[in-house]
Amino acid sequence: MLISRAPRFTSNDITDAKHYLTRREWMLGAAALTLLPGESAAATPQGEPLKAARNDAQSLREPATKFESATTYNNFYEFGVNKPDPARLAHTLKPRPWTVRVDGLVHKPKTYDIDDLLRLSPLEERVYALRCVEGWSMIIPWIGFPLASLLKRAEPTGQAKYAEFTTLLDPSQFPGQRSSLFGFSLDWPYTEGLRLDEALHPLTLLTVGMYGQVLPNQNGAPVRVVVPWKYGFKSAKSIVRIRLTSEQPATAWNKAAPQEYGFYSNVNPAVDHPRWSQATERRIGEFRRRPTLPFNGYADQVAPLYASLDLKKYY
Repeated sequence: MLISRAPRFTSNDITDAKHYLTRREWMLGAAALTLLPGESAAATPQGEPLKAARNDAQSLREPATKFESATTYNNFYEFGVNKPDPARLAHTLKPRPWTVRVDGLVHKPKTYDIDDLLRLSPLEERVYALRCVEGWSMIIPWIGFPLASLLKRAEPTGQAKYAEFTTLLDPSQFPGQRSSLFGFSLDWPYTEGLRLDEALHPLTLLTVGMYGQVLPNQNGAPVRVVVPWKYGFKSAKSIVRIRLTSEQPATAWNKAAPQEYGFYSNVNPAVDHPRWSQATERRIGEFRRRPTLPFNGYADQVAPLYASLDLKKYY
């Protein structure tokens, strides 16, 4: 399906600045952002090229966010709490050698080398919208293949109901995992989770590249998951383990602030964050805000997954 561009909006749609606090401010207990949306640190150099065929049926017809913005305006708390930190510090991450363990409630657990993953299934380029819970968005051409291709090889058992994703735990590579100077830290390693039907959905992408190249370190190298209808923090980065479970896994932001970050975290303009509105968003590179689309514009494909749920309760 091709997703149409959001309708135009009026000044009434613009979020009042007093409501526009961020998770970063919550963690630091202060301060405005040091880098405004659309601004950037030093440009990220081009990485190793990665070929992939464009999947037009699963791609937006919108211009991509500038590569420099997408690689210098990032949330990746393992490198720090400010937007420029990942691009500035990500040289410490070593994406080779790298393995991903698929285990838990599966008949065929296996550990994959990153190069094995690159050969596991034909790579596709898909242009997805990325919506951050903080109220900004980007358009990014990702490269990968459906996560279902990997999970089905593991043959989930009948008891498997959820997929848990675990990020690398290594303070020598991730300075943000060291003792916090601000008295707050996430519960490392970073974990995220999906219901199994969400993980197996055709839109859920096991991602190894973007913009025609391998993933830059600050964007989750060497492998991450991208779930385009959910807020960006649900798309776990630098994954080392995918574990299928029968119980809903505990996830990093839900553990840190359950009243603010629910397990589902579907993009929903009708459910505000406790400290700011989700009705509008700012597309990086644009000045004015635009209306937020339900499920980030992917409602036709994914809304049936939640037909029986009250999405204000299961936020």
